[in-house]
Amino acid sequence: MADRLTELLETRPWLLADGATGTNFFAMGLQHGDAPELWNLEQPDAVVRHYRSFIDAGSDIILTNTFGGTANRLKLHKADDRVFEINKAAAELARRALAESGREDVIVAGSIGPTGDLFVPLGPVTVEAGAKAFEEQARGLAAGGADLAWIETMSAIDEVKAAVMGATAAGLPYVVTVSFDTNGRTMMGVTPAQVAQLAHELDPQPIAFGGNCGTGASELMAAVLNLESAKAESDVLVAKSNCGIPQFVGGEIEYSGTPELMADYARLALDAGVRIIGGCCGTTPEHIRAMRAALEAHEKGAAPDMATVISKLGEISKGAEQQQAGPLGALPEGEGRRGGRRREGRRGRAED
Repeated sequence: MADRLTELLETRPWLLADGATGTNFFAMGLQHGDAPELWNLEQPDAVVRHYRSFIDAGSDIILTNTFGGTANRLKLHKADDRVFEINKAAAELARRALAESGREDVIVAGSIGPTGDLFVPLGPVTVEAGAKAFEEQARGLAAGGADLAWIETMSAIDEVKAAVMGATAAGLPYVVTVSFDTNGRTMMGVTPAQVAQLAHELDPQPIAFGGNCGTGASELMAAVLNLESAKAESDVLVAKSNCGIPQFVGGEIEYSGTPELMADYARLALDAGVRIIGGCCGTTPEHIRAMRAALEAHEKGAAPDMATVISKLGEISKGAEQQQAGPLGALPEGEGRRGGRRREGRRGRAED
């Protein structure tokens, strides 16, 4: 049987995902250094309000509050023995939010972020050990009612493979996105072309793949254009960009992206062939509402060139602008990862 996301994609030209988690939890009282995942047990009503804010703003896909939901991450908060419970609760709360909203056409995506540990040969974690950690998390998400696993903010090929192994062992279909940093590659040097190649080699293959987080909408759009040139015709691309650039204002981190900028980004992403569009760090329900309105009013046009992206969204690093999909080379082997920075915001981690 087809999964719910594939079924929805068959009836819609595009889908709108949600925005940041941590950014919005901080506004609700989460303290820096605290684990937002613990709110699934300690402040369930607040988590439901968070989900509802994006559902009501027009999101077709909401991500669970589980970005740091592996034992590797939760051990930092002495909660590594509660992985199943925390992840199950997060998905159940998303289901509760959907029931309260009255919408039935929304996908609950179980967020799976990096472990934060280095993989062999740069660190001690093997792909097999990583897969076990991700499977424990994914089984909790599945038990709570998640429609699929949303593997996100990855930088290393080995960690992607481990997360896919864990998700599929738990019976979940999956989406995977990596974080392209400055110069058009992930922190571990993976290019858009190599991400497309990996997506085609994974078994089972992802429902969709693409990029999230990064250093702003213009950089992610550059990566998307290179992904578009490397993908197969049937591939579904994802773009979930940060809301501009973070900056300190009055001792707090604020993002520079306006609703108008994110609306421009949404239109450009659709023109570039992206079918699942959303926001990442800094993206609020206000931004998502503007993106929804922009997409609904927009008639898909020709893919933008880099000059158009720059004029609408801002400057792009030379490496990202010059990155070409080209012939697919060998994937990096054993590149490990440095743990995927906790992007400021999104799930209380420096992450959205």
